Amino acid sequence: MIVVASVRPGRIGLPIAEWVNKHTEEFGAFDVDFADLLEINLPFMDEPNHPVKRQYTKPHTFAWSERVDAADAFIFVTPEYNHSYAPALKNALDFLSQEWWRKPVGFVSYGGVSGGSRGVAAFEPAMTTVGLVKAGAAVELPFAASHVVDGVFNAEAKPAAILTKMLTELVDMAGALKPLR
Repeated sequence: MIVVASVRPGRIGLPIAEWVNKHTEEFGAFDVDFADLLEINLPFMDEPNHPVKRQYTKPHTFAWSERVDAADAFIFVTPEYNHSYAPALKNALDFLSQEWWRKPVGFVSYGGVSGGSRGVAAFEPAMTTVGLVKAGAAVELPFAASHVVDGVFNAEAKPAAILTKMLTELVDMAGALKPLR
């Protein structure tokens, strides 16, 4: 599952995620579920029960649970906001618990000079708490907006090579972690 974490107007996350999606499809090892959090439109956490119980009451939570449960690996395409993570991504994570357990995740982050790395670092305690296992390879895109022309992200060779490395890792990790769920 490729998750587009930014929901703000004028976001560059969507063209970056579309590039990730195209690259992943060309890689050929995954059936991709493209999950745009703007389209999914989860409200601020509105379930009355703790997610670990899986006693959901809302149709949007059941739908989100089904999609996440079906995924064997994730790529979060996420911005860095004020040296931290995207709130929509944190909200999407918090809606669920067991569905994330022992599944690998890779990050394609973007922002200013850090390329989103501070946002990913801030997100790690939450994601490890629900059992996500981070891949070693991470695509960090500093000043990514300068690579979006007419709504299309134009990647350089280095990020594309790192993305391929990440995808290889996610295949290996998904296979290794599946029996542990």
